[in-house]
Amino acid sequence: MNTIKTFLILSALGMLFGVTPCLAGDSTLKPLMLATTTSTAETGLLDKIVDVFAKEKGIELKFVAVGTGKALEIAKNCDADVVLVHAPDAEKAFVAAGNGLDRKEVMYNDFVLVGPKADPAKVTGKDIRAALTRIHGDKALFISRGDNSGTHMLEKKLLKELKIEPAVSETYLESGQGMSATVLMAAEKGGYTLCDRASWNFFSANQGDKNPLTILVEGDPALLNRYSVMRVNPEKCTKTDPALAKVFLDWWSTPQAKEMISGHTKNGSTLYVYGPAPQ
Repeated sequence: MNTIKTFLILSALGMLFGVTPCLAGDSTLKPLMLATTTSTAETGLLDKIVDVFAKEKGIELKFVAVGTGKALEIAKNCDADVVLVHAPDAEKAFVAAGNGLDRKEVMYNDFVLVGPKADPAKVTGKDIRAALTRIHGDKALFISRGDNSGTHMLEKKLLKELKIEPAVSETYLESGQGMSATVLMAAEKGGYTLCDRASWNFFSANQGDKNPLTILVEGDPALLNRYSVMRVNPEKCTKTDPALAKVFLDWWSTPQAKEMISGHTKNGSTLYVYGPAPQ
């Protein structure tokens, strides 16, 4: 593990315990804190971005990877300079409240419904609402993130539209964890779950032939997964660095960013599509 990655782990622990580590030999790097989602960290994308900013821009990009709801809360509490998340409604509310500025969509993929290959609830198709109705109606096991992440927000939005109000039970469990842990839980228990495609491709490639799950629902426009960046409003959070935040936001419009996002793959599968999603 290199020193940059070691520092990131120590930084995450430091946020929990109030300790700020020092990176030996890199004292000249300017620190920039990013609040982001678990999927961007678990799929390895952030490691690449961190290296670019350290080596080419002299910026020590530190990050905390949590669910989108928690990431926005961290930013609202002035503990981040910039945000990379994937819940458009929550992001727009964050900006409307004066907490965020210069929001722009930078990449996208989609969500998929995965479940046991035998598909006991018989949900295979392209209609996510019909699938969720069937799962809950048949009391098939569903694993929810349950953490107010972007994935969980989408699930709640769809269930609200369907007037389904699930309670934690033997057939509806909440992992309270990131995407990888949630998919693993679904695999171990033989349940269904919503997953962003990047995390699914990463999980599936690692599992290989041992993967008991498969994609059952995909291609529904409701499953589009948009990622956006924005900076924290320096008028509300005076300790943020707007100049460094602008460097981060501007980078996403460069050919280098396009090349990195487009070339970020797992076993030949593209994890993200660069640029704003089609309307």
